[in-house]
Amino acid sequence: MILRLLLFSTLAFAQRKITDDEVSRVHKTALLIDTHNDVTSRTVTGFDIGENAATGHTDIHRLRKGGYSAQFFAVYVAASYVEGDRAGHRTMQMIDTVRHDIVGKHSETFELAYTTADIERIRKSGKIAALMGIEGGHGIEDSLRLLRNYYALGIRYMTLTHSNTNNWAGSSGDIEGRTKGLTPFGKEVVKEMNRLGMMVDISHVSDKTFWDALEVSAAPMLASHSSARALCNVPRNMTDDMIKALAKKSGVVQVNFACSFLSQAAANSSTFTNPALRAKIDAALKDFKGTAQERRAKAREIMNSLGVKRERATLADAVAHIDHIVKIAGIDAVGIGGDYDGVDCTPDGLEDVSKMPNLTRALLEKGYTAADIKKIYSDNILRVMRETEKAAGR
Repeated sequence: MILRLLLFSTLAFAQRKITDDEVSRVHKTALLIDTHNDVTSRTVTGFDIGENAATGHTDIHRLRKGGYSAQFFAVYVAASYVEGDRAGHRTMQMIDTVRHDIVGKHSETFELAYTTADIERIRKSGKIAALMGIEGGHGIEDSLRLLRNYYALGIRYMTLTHSNTNNWAGSSGDIEGRTKGLTPFGKEVVKEMNRLGMMVDISHVSDKTFWDALEVSAAPMLASHSSARALCNVPRNMTDDMIKALAKKSGVVQVNFACSFLSQAAANSSTFTNPALRAKIDAALKDFKGTAQERRAKAREIMNSLGVKRERATLADAVAHIDHIVKIAGIDAVGIGGDYDGVDCTPDGLEDVSKMPNLTRALLEKGYTAADIKKIYSDNILRVMRETEKAAGR
């Protein structure tokens, strides 16, 4: 009899319809923080985030519709700026586009946040807290002095590498770099970030760099925009052992919504995550003359001629990564780092920042509670921030 009642209860829960009112209530009460958005690569060239844009993934209207309380804007420094020692200059340009083009130009919507207390205060005011994270450790040009200046300007995390290996840390983005970890200077960078109160971000790094940083850091670390390698086997994603080890030291994995990091089929059909396919396309375009846009269009033509259909991830894929991390490392180990406007493919159902209520619904349907969703959306990353502040004596 008891077994029958338990079975009935389980089936009833599985079939329970999630109402729009419930989704709205849970979504509005959760403080939603995304730790990685690359719209800065558009605003730095003149895009106005205040306009209702027909392209891209992010603008104020869609952020409001998505229910965002705080957004970490990426201070992305492309590897090309290393040549000619221009990385520091580019970092300053990207910091300025957040401070001037986003926050300064739209002060009715955004306020720059420096601490967890700022985030919570700004949310109560009805504005969106704007924060910054450097993407690409080469932006410090091997200088702790620059690192300290960036912190003073508001940088609150730094991704130790981007897709390129720098002088002090190996990256997952190149074959040679995957065998490299932190140099002695790289370890000093991590220690200085701890001293300042800047979160250590291990998205993009080689596995060895991850393990080195985990050993050195006195504060919990984050992966600002990474997913699970067990579900999508690409070097950018984290292995189960890495996820568990990060969680054991109170860190968090902020799930990336890029199609090629969520779905193996999408990864296999992308030149970004399929080296063999990329080599074929590069060979075919060796003598091609044209703009970057024309080159992308030609690459799509070549892929079509090869019979390669670009696959797309789904909302269910994103939920599967969240679910996997929760199952192996606990509810305290996962968050959101969408990578919007930094990727060319977003999941069906999570097309842009306005679609976040879809994720809330999907998580409720999966059986996650309002308290669980609050942890995923904000509590976990706020914990990492607080512990980082505490480690710095703040």
